[in-house]
Amino acid sequence: MTVTSTLYVGIDVSLDTNQICAMNFDQKVFFNQSFRNSKNDPKDAWLIADFARVGRCKNLSEWRGASYVALQRLTRYRYHLSQNLSKEKNYALNNIYLKFSQLRKKQGKNDADNPFSNLFGATSIAVLTDFISVDHIVNEPLENLVAYLHEKSKKHFADPEEVAKLLKRCASDSYRLDKISYDALNITIASNLRMISMLEKELKSLDKQILDFVKGIDNHAVTVLRSLPGVGPVYAAGILAEIGQISCFKNDAALAKYAGIAWKDNSSGKFISVDNQLIDSGNMFLKYYLEEACNLMRQKDSVLHAFYSRKYNEVATHKYKRALVLTTRKFIRLVYCLLRDNKLYVNPETGEVKTLTE
Repeated sequence: MTVTSTLYVGIDVSLDTNQICAMNFDQKVFFNQSFRNSKNDPKDAWLIADFARVGRCKNLSEWRGASYVALQRLTRYRYHLSQNLSKEKNYALNNIYLKFSQLRKKQGKNDADNPFSNLFGATSIAVLTDFISVDHIVNEPLENLVAYLHEKSKKHFADPEEVAKLLKRCASDSYRLDKISYDALNITIASNLRMISMLEKELKSLDKQILDFVKGIDNHAVTVLRSLPGVGPVYAAGILAEIGQISCFKNDAALAKYAGIAWKDNSSGKFISVDNQLIDSGNMFLKYYLEEACNLMRQKDSVLHAFYSRKYNEVATHKYKRALVLTTRKFIRLVYCLLRDNKLYVNPETGEVKTLTE
């Protein structure tokens, strides 16, 4: 079969019909018509057929196969669940403040003012749901409250009496509401906590599905991403699902722009702007997974932590947000280079390589 005798067919697919154009090498069109399920644009079908006719599709390669698209469905749904969980926790914190205004989680190990390290932990949840109002905590005998905390924490507290005293102090300092308000808050807080528990269970189950699914795609790329301290298989899967093949990006700047980690240029003439905003475009899913992975890594990696701390201390406002975005940009450069060169991350200060475990 010669090139001139080959039939070139272009199909433009839409929801209801397929528009099909068939031509030979000399651009003689044999038919260009619509078939159910569906496209109604003859020009698109003609262009597709002509694209194949002159060989412009020979050097094309698949960017994302079915495995990447399927993994993307899972990781994007995980993002959806994570956002809902965050919103539900924020809403719950507002209700908790109204009921128990002085209840805070501990701010570090040396915090001697707050009783719980996690307001959504089992013991804290028990206190919020079992006691109708702060007055019930204040009026509860100390020894009874100590025994209650000892039981609910499953003997977790090293000094339950001190925790009980802190809890009583917080309850005593909190403002009071009328009984009707407490009844309404108790209903909403209980509902908030059930929703949070449900979302956390769904996330845990989905993470297991992602772990199983990611084994069927590019294991080399997953291994590279998991060599970054603090980055587990789920965040590695989220990044990889959005990037696809790293060869699609000519440099780390292109990858950063695709993720929305790039800045608008407000400079004019000799004026150089130092207060530029992030671009409005970008892949929000990739940005989320990159920022989350970066935030975990900077807590474990000395080099990234030092960079984050330096950027955090450079300004007086928006310290955390600015430092995290700038650190994420540095993280993107690292991710790009490692994936491009197919190398594991080695800490430049210690020479250590992260040990991979499930």
